[in-house]
Order: sequence, then C-alpha cells, then structure tokens
Amino acid sequence: MAESAATRREFLAAAVAVAGVTGVQGAGRPEKPLFAYVGTFSSPLQDVLPTQVDLPPGNGRGIHIFRVDRETGGLTAAGTFDLGTSPSCLAVNAAADRLYSANETDRVGESKEGTVSAFSIDATTGALTLLNTVRSGGAGPTYVALHPTGRYLLTANYFGGSISVLPVLADGRLGDAVDVKQDEGSVGPTKATSVQPGSFAFSGHDRTHAHQILPDASGRFVLHVDLGQDRIYVWKFDAETGKLSPANQPWVSLPAGDGPRHVHFHPNGRWLYSIQEEGSTIVLFDYDSSSGALKARQTVPSLPAGYAGSNFCSEILVSADGKFVYGGNRLHDSIGIFSLAADGRLTQVGNEWTRGNYPRSFTFDPTGGFLYCCNQRADNVTIFRVNRNSGLLEFTGRYVPVGNPSIVVFCEPGGG
Repeated sequence: MAESAATRREFLAAAVAVAGVTGVQGAGRPEKPLFAYVGTFSSPLQDVLPTQVDLPPGNGRGIHIFRVDRETGGLTAAGTFDLGTSPSCLAVNAAADRLYSANETDRVGESKEGTVSAFSIDATTGALTLLNTVRSGGAGPTYVALHPTGRYLLTANYFGGSISVLPVLADGRLGDAVDVKQDEGSVGPTKATSVQPGSFAFSGHDRTHAHQILPDASGRFVLHVDLGQDRIYVWKFDAETGKLSPANQPWVSLPAGDGPRHVHFHPNGRWLYSIQEEGSTIVLFDYDSSSGALKARQTVPSLPAGYAGSNFCSEILVSADGKFVYGGNRLHDSIGIFSLAADGRLTQVGNEWTRGNYPRSFTFDPTGGFLYCCNQRADNVTIFRVNRNSGLLEFTGRYVPVGNPSIVVFCEPGGG
C-alpha cells in the first residue's frame, strides 16, 4: 500500500511539473501565445519630418510587441519594430497573420501625404516583418480598419480630411488606393454647443478632419467621422471594385462644434454610439442596416455629474456582451462607464481614473476580462480587470512603460 501511494504521489507531482512548464490548454495541449501590439507616436526616430504630427513629441519606438499573460493580464516585452513614422493605429486581420499600421505622418518626400504599412506576424515569437508601405491618400492617416471581406483596408486621413480604400493583395501586401474621398464643405465653430461650464476645449475645427472609418458588420456600408465638420458620413461600398458612393442619407450632423471623434456599433448591429471630442457627450443612434440611415435618440455627458472644466474625449467601446459602453476622457483622465437598457439607452454607473495622463484609447483583451488603457502623455499602458456583472473597472496595479502609446491590438496566431 505504501509503495502504491508513493507511486501515485510521484505521478501527480510529475503531472503538475509538466503542466507548469508547458502551460495546459484543454486536454494537455500547450497554450498558444497571445501577443499585444502597441502603436505609438514615434516621430523623433524619423530622419526627416518637417513638423511633429502630435504633441507632445513622440517618445515611442514604433510598434511595441508584448506577450500576454492570460491569467493576470500582464504584458512582457518581446521586442519592437522600430518605425519613426508614428504608427498610431493598428489592425490585425482575421487570420491573425498580418498587421497593418496607419503611419500618422503629414508628408512623404515632397508629397503632403502619409503612409500605411503591412507586416507579417511570426506565429511563435510575434515578431513583425515589413511587407510593404504605400501612400495613404492624404496627410496624417489616423485610423485603419479592415473590411469584413479581408480584401480592403480602409483609412481615415486626419490632417488631409480624406478617406481611402486600399486593396489587400493575396500575400497581405497593400496596393495603391482604389478610391479616395475628400471631405468638402464648411467646418463647425471652435466652441462646442454641448461644452460643460468652464471649458476651453476647442481643437479640430480649423478644417476638415477625417478621424475614423469603419464598415458595418455586413460590409455593405462604410461610415466615417469628420470631427471638423461635426458629421458622420455613410457610404455604400462595392466589394467588387472597392469604390464608395454616398448612401441615401449621406451624412448625419452632430451639434455644432461638438466634434465627433469615434463611433462603435453595438453587437446587435442596430445601435451606434458616437463620442464627441469637444462636446464631451455620447450620442446613441438607431442604425438601419438596410439603408445605412442613422437617427439620434439619446445624448448623455461623458463626464461625471458636477464636473466643470476642459476635457477632450477620445475612445468609445461597447462590450462584446452588449451590456456596457466605455467612453474616454482626456484631461479629466478617466473612463466613463455606462450600462445599457433593453432599448440601448445609456446610464452612467461609474467613472474610473486611468492612472495616467491623456488616455488616447483603450482596448479589451480577446476574453473581455481585461481592459488596456493607453495613457499617451504618461508614457504607459495601464491594465484593469473588468467586472462582467457591473461593468466597473478594477486597476490591477500593472503599469507597462511605453513611450506615447496610442493603441493596443491583440493577436492570437492559430486561434484560441
């Protein structure tokens, strides 16, 4: 009996040791790596750049690569792809083997145009290999999104006030733009209609500024946001040619000067949430997926009740379960947390300090259990645990040093 018990103990100890070394996923399968890529403002690395693309001057190294601890949410540095053109927005394809960056520069040589780059992803190390770089169709590309077909990359050029469609070639490289649309028309006032008391938040109403572009779930329509014009544009998309044409309702206007920055669809595809940079508001729109039409239904402040002073909103995200909306506040340096009623209406339930300065964006990990916040002027990424029941955020105590972080995206090569 003693010998049998000892044998069992030895077997269990060996099994535990093996699990600790390999990491077990399912029936003894090694856990696949999960990588995080942080895009930064990195203009000092560039040899020739007549003007900075953002303030303060970029301290990043380009694209920073991290291995993610799935249990704790922690990030371990795994290298960088040094790039001096401020890759401030990143997108990973569905196959998790290609990454694309919007390089927020304002010129290429003598041309007042930015660039977009394509990279292959090493499934084992997460390392990036540059495939090619093409012009973005306008100055200061600030946002990229992949079309659901995977055949096109959509780009919003902030300083150029334009959007473009770039074909994704069979090997993942990018072709030259097949369509470019220039925002035209008057811009809004420098003082926002919905601004809170004591605010001097005015920034982007000197000209047209295309700040974001994204397709709806069907890919039949593409939306883009022009902060300077206080508009959300809606385009029909031809998946065969990559061409854009105005929808029946070509745009919807926000209050003058409020400055829509980013939008995000609810998982049901029927509601769209827009955050206004200067107005510090979140607007709920009903979205008609058959026509692309938008109709505003509710407006709420992004800030807690009683706050007075300047603020610039940044990111907006809807949780994958469709229960909560999160809105970023720069200068107030917080994330507003909103619960959603059965009809999509918002109620603020919390407001979490980001533990850093000027939160430019934030992202959920693939499970939705952690939120990663890019504190641009604090040179760090902070990590929060998400309470799935209340929507509230709990700081994990983890600060990840990254110079002028702008965005975090995740990549799980080969799937989960």
